Amino acid sequence: MKRIFSIVLFFVFALVVQGFAQADTSYLRIIDSIEQSFKYQTGQISIPEGKASMLVPKGFRYLDKEQANYVLTDLWGNPKSEGVLGMLVPENVGILDSNAWIFTVSYDEMGYVKDEDANDINYDDLLKEQQDATIEGNAERIKNNYDPITLVGWASPPYYDSNKKVLHWAKELKFGDLTTHTLNYNMRILGRKGIFLINAVADMRELPLIKRNVNAILSSVTFDEGSKYSDFNPELDEVAAYTVGGLVAGKVLAKAGFFVVLAKFWKFILFGLIAFGGFIMKFFKKSEDQPTEATTEQVSSENDPDQNA
Repeated sequence: MKRIFSIVLFFVFALVVQGFAQADTSYLRIIDSIEQSFKYQTGQISIPEGKASMLVPKGFRYLDKEQANYVLTDLWGNPKSEGVLGMLVPENVGILDSNAWIFTVSYDEMGYVKDEDANDINYDDLLKEQQDATIEGNAERIKNNYDPITLVGWASPPYYDSNKKVLHWAKELKFGDLTTHTLNYNMRILGRKGIFLINAVADMRELPLIKRNVNAILSSVTFDEGSKYSDFNPELDEVAAYTVGGLVAGKVLAKAGFFVVLAKFWKFILFGLIAFGGFIMKFFKKSEDQPTEATTEQVSSENDPDQNA
């Protein structure tokens, strides 16, 4: 009896291993198929919404608006939004890699952002205000089935370059009970009629790598002639409701960081389990359809006229 049990246990184990192997192969095949479907661009990219162009930095590839929103919404589980105009993806990292990270590119025609207050802002006080605002906003997030956010602190304090008219800062966030914290790295490029918003979607482990690329990313966008910050005409142009300090004080985006990366991979893990479950069902169905050795002998005996004589 023990020997029979051992044999059964061995075959069950072999079945499980084979099932996982087949599910893993299907999973990798699907990921490869999705990765191969993307049409990346390099070189000069026109961004008419912001009356500007982007020279894709070395080491990156660009996905257009349609593909970028497909990644964020369909693959990574974000709420649908038309605000993202494109996405910068590192050359050596795939969209569905476990260590995936990207920069989203957006434009907000909010008007001309005054920068006189840039050197007068107390960013410690601003951080405390944002932490309180984040706590208050969690009720709405939970209502919409999103994890609450904790704003841990500055991952990189705000910095404004008054010569280049660019602003960048980073926040460390915690989503729900996740032990891995999210990096929310924000870059703003000021123009005559609005700003470009370039945000990193990553986790805290990628902070050193992202900081090494900040200057290249900020230098990649060039406003068309007549649309630069220096082209502002106070008699014609609208002034934004936000100053530089107001840009940093903006609400924490609910859809950035490792939260969406985790959602993305749970979706594919689920697919793998479904594939494995399908394999198991097919195996047992096949087993039920095939007669056992004893049944075969019984049927042969019943149909053999010599034995029935």
